[in-house]
Formats: sequence, C-alpha cells, structure tokens
Amino acid sequence: MKRALPVLVLTVAGLIPVWRYVPSTDVGAPPAASAPSPTAPAEPGTEVVAGSTVNTEKGPVQVEVTFDGDTISAVRMLQQPNHPQTTDAVPVLIEETLQAQSADVDTVSGATVTSDGYRESLQAALDAKGS
Repeated sequence: MKRALPVLVLTVAGLIPVWRYVPSTDVGAPPAASAPSPTAPAEPGTEVVAGSTVNTEKGPVQVEVTFDGDTISAVRMLQQPNHPQTTDAVPVLIEETLQAQSADVDTVSGATVTSDGYRESLQAALDAKGS
C-alpha cells in the first residue's frame, strides 16, 4: 500500500501531458519559398508583394501586402497557424499595420509567436517593395 499512492500520482502526472497534447495540423506540408516574391499588379498604381514564409513553432506565417503607390492599402495572410490565438490576433495585426504603415506593430498578447512571424514576413514584403 505504501507504493500504491506514489505509483498512482506519478501515473497521473505522466498522463497529463498526453491529455493536453495537441497535434499539428500541418503534417507533411511542403515548405514554401522563403524569398519574397512580387506578384502582378491588380490595378494600375497598385502593387501586391508577398513576404517571405516564416516557419514558427506554431506553423508557417506569410503575408501579402497590397500597396497603392507607397501606401499600404491591404494586408492578407497567405499562411497562418491553425490556432485560436492566431485567428484572434490576425485582424489586430492587420489593423495596426494599416494604421502604422510599417512593420512597427505591437505583439498581440497570447499570440507572440504568430506576431513575431507576422512582423518578419511583413518586413520582408516591405523590403521587397523598397519602402
């Protein structure tokens, strides 16, 4: 009986990480090109530039920025991790980018990894544009 309690406690302690484990949904996806690639303009005076793919521990992050002249008119996520925190953070990051007109945006609480990947991909798109 002296060993039963420690064995039970250690068994439960060993199973907790297994119960909390969330497998990645990005299994076997081929890596995307990491170099920024400008794409064809949608309208005259408009330029669409894709940022580099940033592989984070949560999954790949890649943005596409639409410029109207030198102004950032839209940002779209081409790749993002499939996590609730990311889903909540993306609109905030995009809104801050449109306000700041740069990659100088704050980290969204609870989505630090995604925020860092977003800024890195965004900066690559800005660099490719020459802003």
